[in-house]
Amino acid sequence: MAVEIELEPQLLLAIDDEPAILEVVQTCLEITSPWRVLGVGTGQEGLTLAAQCRPDGILLDISLPDLSGFEVLDKLRANPTTQAIPVILLTANVQRAELGRYSTLQIAGILAKPFDPLRLAPQIATYLGWSL
Repeated sequence: MAVEIELEPQLLLAIDDEPAILEVVQTCLEITSPWRVLGVGTGQEGLTLAAQCRPDGILLDISLPDLSGFEVLDKLRANPTTQAIPVILLTANVQRAELGRYSTLQIAGILAKPFDPLRLAPQIATYLGWSL
């Protein structure tokens, strides 16, 4: 008799100060992916939740009201509990000069705002190597 092991779906933490963006991300991924999604509106909330929940991936806005996305990323990488969590940056600024800066960061990928909600799950899956 084969034993079936049911694995928990991947957990994605979305950190964005725009409630509409968080709602779109959460709703879209609930419909188009098997993943669980948590959303928070500040960098500090994101750091706290990342350390507590240890998500499988983080979708991180660059422009946050309390800490910049870069500061959040630095703090995630400095904490042994969160340093290995893959991070995808979510940003409206994808100019050539910024892309050079992003290439030096330890990130899994970059998603440009505005994004296509229907392509969000496949893009995240590609960056993180997850199944849909």
